[in-house]
Amino acid sequence: MARTTIGTARRWSMLVIALSSTTCANVFINGAAFLIPTLHTERHLDLAHAGLLSAMPSFGMVTTLIAWGYVVDRAGERLVLALGSALTAAAAFGAASVDSLVATGILLFLGGMAAASSNSASGRLVVGWFPPEQRGLVMGIRQTATPLGVGLGALVIPRLAEAHGAGPALLFPAIVCAVAAVVSAVGVIDPPRPPRAEAPAEHLANPYRGSALLWRIHATSVLLVVPQALLWTFALTWLIADREWSAASAGVIVTVAQLLGAGGRIAAGRWSDVVGERLRPIRTIAVAASVTMALLALSDWFGSPISVALMVIASVITVSDNGLAFTGIAEIAGPFWSGRALGTQNTSQLLASGLTSPIFGGLIGLAGYPAAFAVCAVLPALAVPLVPVRGEPLRETASD
Repeated sequence: MARTTIGTARRWSMLVIALSSTTCANVFINGAAFLIPTLHTERHLDLAHAGLLSAMPSFGMVTTLIAWGYVVDRAGERLVLALGSALTAAAAFGAASVDSLVATGILLFLGGMAAASSNSASGRLVVGWFPPEQRGLVMGIRQTATPLGVGLGALVIPRLAEAHGAGPALLFPAIVCAVAAVVSAVGVIDPPRPPRAEAPAEHLANPYRGSALLWRIHATSVLLVVPQALLWTFALTWLIADREWSAASAGVIVTVAQLLGAGGRIAAGRWSDVVGERLRPIRTIAVAASVTMALLALSDWFGSPISVALMVIASVITVSDNGLAFTGIAEIAGPFWSGRALGTQNTSQLLASGLTSPIFGGLIGLAGYPAAFAVCAVLPALAVPLVPVRGEPLRETASD
């Protein structure tokens, strides 16, 4: 098979680069959320407006995810990862250098447009170089980029913002994205795929026509992404403002939660390899997410200290499904459509995540955190019947 054209060590190096570049992109994408305490206390923005500013990278990503997917389907992973990381770094440097919140928001939006490049390209890079019986595990590792990026941002950005202000804190994502651009340009090898002219018609056919399978996966993922977006965006602020933790201590606990979440994604990916299914485990995760968010809402309502532990547990469970859906979509769509399918997946998730920040920021301001947690317990429950459990074995993609 084509994957044997590079050695095992080089193949795993592709995973490392995919993970690193996407982690750096997520430091930028999610880093603005860790400016909320500073914007709230020093710039006197309410949570709804601060949440809107923090969502600008997500809104930027929504506009370009499918377009980047089309580019990676046509031009390959190396170009997209290197160019996208470089443009993200440029936008972050710009955002760090301006004082106007309007200008900062515009540059965060532009950076999000560029950062969208990493999602489809890194996913295709991993799927293209690994066999089906390893894809759940390796895609689970690759999907740890989001919690790792959130955790790294939580560890560094609040401290920089507290000591030096919001602008200088954005230099951190700028620097890591610049490094990612260089590494991608030097190290990425595009996985092989057959020429379009030689591919059978079924591999070139639009996988969205005649089947609701991909649409159901997208809908499920949208419902499941809202609780994780809520926790990513407001957990730090909740700990500082509601639980009266210091910024340093809150950053540490959020980082720990994200690292554990990274482990959860890896475990879920391995689980899917062992059982030979990508989608059935998502149903179990949805049930667990609903129960945990309900318990978090209840414990926070009564002011119980156990709510902090439940926040950590919920942070782990709510991110565990992402790699499974991502892998399943790439396998179903095949090499000629996976970039666009993964772009569509991320577009729907990022749009939901972007709307989560201002909507739930307003809800928290009106009704408090327990109400927000309770609403986020309902959404995973709605996702359970939508999960398209098919019970079929893992399969090769059309490029194998």
